[in-house]
Amino acid sequence: MGDNILRFTLILRSAVYLVIMAIATVVWSFACLLSAPLSYPKRYWWTSRWNVFVLWALRVICGVRHEVRGMENLPDAPAVLLSKHQSAWETIFYVIQMTRPLVFVFKKELTYIPFFGWGIALLRMIPIDRKKGRDAFAQVLEQGRQRLASGQWIMMFPEGTRTQVGSQGKYKAGGSRLAVETGTLVVPIAVNSGECWPKGSFVKKPGTIIVSIGKPIAPEGMTAAEMNERVENWIESEMRVISPAAYKNSAPRQAAAAPASRDPARS
Repeated sequence: MGDNILRFTLILRSAVYLVIMAIATVVWSFACLLSAPLSYPKRYWWTSRWNVFVLWALRVICGVRHEVRGMENLPDAPAVLLSKHQSAWETIFYVIQMTRPLVFVFKKELTYIPFFGWGIALLRMIPIDRKKGRDAFAQVLEQGRQRLASGQWIMMFPEGTRTQVGSQGKYKAGGSRLAVETGTLVVPIAVNSGECWPKGSFVKKPGTIIVSIGKPIAPEGMTAAEMNERVENWIESEMRVISPAAYKNSAPRQAAAAPASRDPARS
């Protein structure tokens, strides 16, 4: 009986949160359109107030809090941030937590979403068509250079999509390649957001999400494959620190370096 009541309470809270989030998205989208004539810093700040509100509502309604470790590791320089991806939560949270404006690399279809897409279209993000393969990366490299030169940080999820709690996806080298080809620091980030906001789940669970920021990795003398290996090994090892119960029966799968005969940046 107690479990049923708890389950019903979680569903009810999650439903209330979803409704409030939807209303806030509609209202904020029109507010963001009004901010279009403003300078980029002002547009970014105003748009990100949506993030502040929905995370506040998540804490108040669903009991989801957060703890950040390693903020001192964020460099005062352009950087490529490569993060574990378990939930939509981190895409909302990073925008207001990071000390520089973020540029997300994401599939262009997201810009077609009514209201939500309007807001992100006003920011200097990098939407790509994944079907274009190498051409898509050429777009990331070209626009990424411009964003990094203007002092922004590029945020990418090397696993490409959200993963289940306790799982390890295949790490793609696009973010590492961008860093190596532009000579930019890489900051690895581990996050266990899926424990409170699971992939594919309507229900939000109360608890504390931990975000762990690693020390910057300099790209000098490294191939994209070697950088990708460093990032994967750090993130997956750190996941077992911040989510020990989820990984108690598995050791991190060590990334394999590409054969010397191939161009690892294009693998």
